[in-house]
Amino acid sequence: MRGVTGRLMLLDTASLYFRAYFGVPESVKAMDGTPVNAVRGLLEFIDRLVRDHRPTQLVACMDADWRPQWRVDLIPSYKAHRVAEEHESGPDAEEVPDTLAPQVPVIEAVLDALGIARVGVEGYEADDVIGTFTARAALPVDIVTGDRDLYQLVDDARGVRVLYPLKGVGTLQITDESVLREKYGVDGPGYADLALLRGDPSDGLPGVPGIGEKTAAKLLAEFGDLAGIMAAVDDPKAKLTPSQRKRLTEARPYVEVAPKVVEVADDVPLPEVDPALPHAPRDPAGLTELAAHWNLGGSLERLLTTLRAEAGPARR
Repeated sequence: MRGVTGRLMLLDTASLYFRAYFGVPESVKAMDGTPVNAVRGLLEFIDRLVRDHRPTQLVACMDADWRPQWRVDLIPSYKAHRVAEEHESGPDAEEVPDTLAPQVPVIEAVLDALGIARVGVEGYEADDVIGTFTARAALPVDIVTGDRDLYQLVDDARGVRVLYPLKGVGTLQITDESVLREKYGVDGPGYADLALLRGDPSDGLPGVPGIGEKTAAKLLAEFGDLAGIMAAVDDPKAKLTPSQRKRLTEARPYVEVAPKVVEVADDVPLPEVDPALPHAPRDPAGLTELAAHWNLGGSLERLLTTLRAEAGPARR
């Protein structure tokens, strides 16, 4: 075994195909003129990730519900600004570029034909799927995402890192605890408390008014965690300014419910899947048909070559 235990790579798939969509020109099209820039861009991302980081297991985690009702019930503003269409039954429709939405089923079909495990669970976001795989993993874990919310899962002791794309996936910030402490002054779990206090307009999280990122980091350094901060609010001797005490007191209803919204779930009922990195397509005929119809060309061929190269005795 030469001491090699392998590594599980978890893809925040929507985060990556959104980046691919905006990073690859829409002039990349199928024979019928349909843009396939997100499809081809995602295949190129996966190719580069496998070549550079050599996971032994790979799971594409999906948003079966991008805005779960149980989170909305706690904080109604959660992702509300992204709703394109409300549905009485089932998840609301997310605002997605017109030329991206038709590419998502193609992405799913290609991943399935390749044999890359693809997991989405009704009622949960991809973040929650990632959180649950991470909690159950027996291997070190690389989480590939452009969503900093997942920094909360970073754990040096378990070998959990976040690979955060700075430019494509060729330039990644390898986010471990040292990076979090340098940038934010917190560890992984501390990042969830920081995000809760600071708020996040992109997710519709209001945060505590008047408590920005730097103040939140100072409070966490002083009092340890969110519970310690709120205990300090009730302690007249605690070192809080009058304005901080007032703001935190007024925000108590938000602070009481926000952890369940901000923290990723780790108890999602995952289906049984084989996460092993495929070295040959699961459905070669279907993949050939998809490649021809959608003009996947060199993007798919390069990924197939990389997957084949990762098989066999040359692997270390």
